[in-house]
Amino acid sequence: MDSASSPAADAAVLPSEKVQRSNIWRLAIAQALAGANSVVVYATGAIVGNALAPSPVLATLPLTIFVVGMALCTLPAGAIAGRYGRRVAFLGGAAAGIIAGLIAVAAVYLGGVSGFWLFCLSAFFGGAYAAVVLSFRFAAADAVAPARKAQALSLVMAGGVAAGVVGPQLVTATMHLLPEPMFVATFYAQAAVAALSAAILLGVRLPKPSAYAQSGGRPLKVILRQPRFVAAATCGAISYTLMNFLMTAAPLAMHTHGHSTESSNLGLQWHVIAMFGPSFFTGKLIARFSAERVMMVGLLLIGISAAVGLGGMDVAHFWWTLILLGVGWNFGFLGASALVLECHTEVEKTRVQSVNDFIVFGLMALGSFASGGILSAFGWNTVLWVSFLPLAITVVALAVLQFRAKPARTAA
Repeated sequence: MDSASSPAADAAVLPSEKVQRSNIWRLAIAQALAGANSVVVYATGAIVGNALAPSPVLATLPLTIFVVGMALCTLPAGAIAGRYGRRVAFLGGAAAGIIAGLIAVAAVYLGGVSGFWLFCLSAFFGGAYAAVVLSFRFAAADAVAPARKAQALSLVMAGGVAAGVVGPQLVTATMHLLPEPMFVATFYAQAAVAALSAAILLGVRLPKPSAYAQSGGRPLKVILRQPRFVAAATCGAISYTLMNFLMTAAPLAMHTHGHSTESSNLGLQWHVIAMFGPSFFTGKLIARFSAERVMMVGLLLIGISAAVGLGGMDVAHFWWTLILLGVGWNFGFLGASALVLECHTEVEKTRVQSVNDFIVFGLMALGSFASGGILSAFGWNTVLWVSFLPLAITVVALAVLQFRAKPARTAA
């Protein structure tokens, strides 16, 4: 860590090995179920948005609102977790997921412009749920020994592999299950899956925040100035922004180029599997090669995914773009998340982690909104070309930060 730890409050009492395993499994399963909710949003958002929106330019606005919900709810979720404990925040997030599905049902039944804005409200609640869910990775690291934190974080994220299978198949199996409108059964299923996740999260046992943890620690501005935190937040934000930037546009781009919804859903399925599948070993890679190196490989893979997309417009090009994009996101985002864990003390964790996620999702919201406009105005290839600029800037910035930090670590 870049500075000395706080007092004895920093040394949390670890629960038993059995409780640790139970927490990780419950969080991994809840991650899978919640990930399926997010896949439903991404698989249907642009298509339903395109059908309901008053203008084609607004087709991906629900997906942008989803990301805005993530950004705006990270800090409140962190504050709730810091004051009342993580489980309270988790259950509140699951409630938002249930509400998101039920509002989406009402939106597609209502239809028209009013239905579009109601669908955007549903997406906001879905984003609030996703914001809470992404803190699962940090919660898994709360109650394990320091040497196992990266692996615990990684294993919980691996629960997203099931989301990659369940989410798209949930959409495919339910989108025509009930009579018109399309996707109404999908959104009922979305609410049911969130309710199941809440039941599983009831059994999570995590340390409750102490009075010192609610007020102690260094000033936030001191923590945020650390070169390693800057590197972690930058890589996490760009990895997530570019992943979302391309994934938001891909289903609609496939649709406009004549590919079926089933092909789009299958592409998203493999994308989500690629996002979370490497998590079974990413933690070990981080422990062996360092978070910084894994982050850089992730950024490189995201660049390769965009290059593959520029190679053609057939289904295979879209699928390989989404698969490489998923693996790149995994390395970039998990590497960044592991690095965040090295930048705060025990009593600072909820504040620092929620600010990190706020930075990530705030920038991601801008990318999501830009994606729809660029796709509508200029096409899929332009979306791919635009992604190279922030990628190149980030790689250079991380290289500079690592170079500057190296003498300090050597001197230490």
